[in-house]
Amino acid sequence: MTHPTRPHRNFYGRLKGKHLKKSQEGYLAEDLDALSPGPVSWDDNPDRTPLNLGALFGGKDVWLEVGFGGGEHVIHQAASNPDVGIIGCEPYINGVAMLLGKVRRANVDNLRIHPDDVRDMFDVLPEVSISKAFLLYPDPWPKARHHRRRFVTPEHLEPLARVLKPGSEFRVATDIPDYVRQTLEEVPRHGFEWLAEGPEDWRRPWGDWLSTRYEQKALREGRTPHYLTFRKT
Repeated sequence: MTHPTRPHRNFYGRLKGKHLKKSQEGYLAEDLDALSPGPVSWDDNPDRTPLNLGALFGGKDVWLEVGFGGGEHVIHQAASNPDVGIIGCEPYINGVAMLLGKVRRANVDNLRIHPDDVRDMFDVLPEVSISKAFLLYPDPWPKARHHRRRFVTPEHLEPLARVLKPGSEFRVATDIPDYVRQTLEEVPRHGFEWLAEGPEDWRRPWGDWLSTRYEQKALREGRTPHYLTFRKT
């Protein structure tokens, strides 16, 4: 049997930071496998068989958070919306460990975690299967020669558009003005409509927003958050 050809994908972000606490090592060893959304990696799923989201979440709407950082927002959304299923993707293992600790304390059962590259997740998500997506304070890659590494490029936006349902919402939060510029240029080119009607629509956070550690750092350092809302057409 011939398997799909595995693409070459460069990955530029951090995978691990400072030494994990003993408790965090325990979370990874004891809890992570049970929160898997299914076979996502190329090693586990070389045929790229789509995930069965209906079986995974019992037919609930499914949301996706790309790069959940320390997990503050994704756990807040999972706890606040028990009627949906949420998949969080984050390759930084320290952030994954932090989220696992929050999962234990929040006792949610509608969250699944992919501790790796979201591009592999896009491979195995069924078309038009996601009802809402979040991209919150992504790595800014501030140098011009690195802008192609940003999420808001065709390599990521094309598969995101494929898996989102028509009419679904895509939220982007960033404190980097040039990231705002690139987002507003690139996202509408991939089948999205920016929903802002006035300046307050991108200056004011969403009603269900929970400020993350990255946002708090931006505010301390004098940078202004921007909240961009798009609808998949």
